[in-house]
Amino acid sequence: MYKLDMKLARRFTVLARPYWISKEKTKAWWLLGMLVGVMLAETGFNVLFNKQSGEFTSALAARDAARFWRSIRVFGGLFAAAVPIYSYYYYLRDKLGNNWRRWLTHRLLGRYFGHHAFYHLLRNPEIDNPDQRIADDAASFTQRSLNFLLLFAGGGLQVVAFSGVLWSISHSIVAFLVLYAGAGTWITLRFFGEKMVALHALQLKREADFRFSMVRVRENAESIAMYHGERQEHSQVQARFGKVFDNFDRLIRWTLRLSFFQNTYTLITMVLPSVLLARRVLSGELEVGRVVQAEGAFLAILGALTLLVDNLEALSRFAAGVGRLDAFSRCLVPRKMNAGAQGAGGKIVLREGTHLSFDNVTLQTPNYERTLVKSLSFSVPPGESLMIVGPSGCGKSSLMRAMAGLWDSGDGTMERPKPEDILFVPQHAYMIVGNLRSQLCYPNIEREVSDAELADVLTRVNLPDLALRCGGFDADMDFDKVLSVGERQRLAIARVLLHRPVYAFLDEATSALDPHNEVGIFRELAATGTTLVCISHHPSLVRYHSQVLELTVDSGWLLHPAAGFCFSEALA
Repeated sequence: MYKLDMKLARRFTVLARPYWISKEKTKAWWLLGMLVGVMLAETGFNVLFNKQSGEFTSALAARDAARFWRSIRVFGGLFAAAVPIYSYYYYLRDKLGNNWRRWLTHRLLGRYFGHHAFYHLLRNPEIDNPDQRIADDAASFTQRSLNFLLLFAGGGLQVVAFSGVLWSISHSIVAFLVLYAGAGTWITLRFFGEKMVALHALQLKREADFRFSMVRVRENAESIAMYHGERQEHSQVQARFGKVFDNFDRLIRWTLRLSFFQNTYTLITMVLPSVLLARRVLSGELEVGRVVQAEGAFLAILGALTLLVDNLEALSRFAAGVGRLDAFSRCLVPRKMNAGAQGAGGKIVLREGTHLSFDNVTLQTPNYERTLVKSLSFSVPPGESLMIVGPSGCGKSSLMRAMAGLWDSGDGTMERPKPEDILFVPQHAYMIVGNLRSQLCYPNIEREVSDAELADVLTRVNLPDLALRCGGFDADMDFDKVLSVGERQRLAIARVLLHRPVYAFLDEATSALDPHNEVGIFRELAATGTTLVCISHHPSLVRYHSQVLELTVDSGWLLHPAAGFCFSEALA
């Protein structure tokens, strides 16, 4: 358990510290300082309320009306002053937590979208459901961190504030209280701590897996319906939910055991102060009101000393979330993303230049299990377009990933133009959430383009009525559902015509088009002056390129002039 506590403390520090030394530190510390001030005032009011409770109880027992009403008036004054203090405590806590969540979410998103981390994480089996870790775990971390920090800080203040009250009434009850709280905390951590943390961590993963399986069904509904795959999908989703149910069933059984201990432990404390002080009250040594004070102080101190006992389940969930968020955050550091791969082999050196060239490049899969192409050397000067061909599985798309900087396992040097001068168009055209204007301008959606220019580009890719079908350029719709595969591919090509990059990389980007549309689109692309690097199986496209790079299944390659190149049966 000590090992677990130290791990949690280290992980928490790594995640929390950057916010408190960031550019927002002044505002954060100011809010925290106000919170501490409110918490001190709250503790002081608690002591005063406890004192007045004892006072008017003693007055009632003594049948002293003047004393009783005087105590009630004091209590009413304290009440009026305490309400805003108690209310602002929660406001300041939640305000600070929300600011912290915004900062942490922005930090995680920045790392997630930087250095293609969102792509590289697909190869890391330990990091499941990154969306949940950013959306849910980050929110839980910031809010619960503050909750627990303030809870334990408040507990410490309560111990200090009420110890004097209890010590003035009975020394022995203070000693008993310390022993009782220590024993309860040790039993809770020893028998329930690690097990509850492990079960909560597994539950978070199982819940996320189940939710992801349902999202996949929604996103691929048409394909599943076409295959009549409902039965298989139903079986898989149900199996994932079965794991959710089974783990939660184990969790609630352990929670039941913890509840038995917690309730026994807590209920005993309701009678303990009275039992311990009964002899002195019955002998007349103490007033009844002093017993009420002692009970209030006893419960306040005990509650502070047994925070771990009372909050173990919530702390277990918090510890599980901290572990997941810490693992995710660590994997977003660029040097960590490929740490395992770096020990297995070399890296292709990527340089920024004026054209595309490969110098003795050997490309391997990210895990170095397979060599895709050996000692590849060629260049594609501006205006000299390249077509890449080869049998299925020989590494054509993998080579395109290397050109995009996504794969770098291997050896050699690759040079390519700067990112703003190139545009990649994959086979499965990506449609963003938004309107038609954003679709066409993607990825530079801030760019200002006239409706006339957008309409012209759509006409050039044979989608002249698309704006009318979509309700104009500024109407939001789900383009994945509205457009066919071929229409999505033509819209993706329209982005190239609109941006006019120096180089365009097309990976089977027109595979769903009929020959007439495909030839028309390549004619338009050629007219822009953009240098094309294209993967295709269609012989009719050779004439739009200057060179043909042929990859073979044995990791070899051949470079041909496009003029006179003939497709073999294996390539067509």
